[in-house]
Amino acid sequence: MIAGQSLAAAKNYGNYDFDITIRGGGMTGMAESIRMGIARALAESDPKFRLQMRKEGYLTRDPRAVERKKSGQPKARKRFQYSKR
Repeated sequence: MIAGQSLAAAKNYGNYDFDITIRGGGMTGMAESIRMGIARALAESDPKFRLQMRKEGYLTRDPRAVERKKSGQPKARKRFQYSKR
């Protein structure tokens, strides 16, 4: 459903055929990346779709990333147990 949103917004649901390969991430992240890829392809093929895809928010990349593990800690934010004695 999420992956087809950009085609539905452009009202071109049956006019294109895509071959998509994705690696990494979860199901939601993969679906959203497919949606953005299709929106970018539509915006490049026809400039009138660019404004529509931008308005819907399909051309905006999600900037979140995994936080790095810090030294002296077991994970990025988890701390080792503190002992007073």
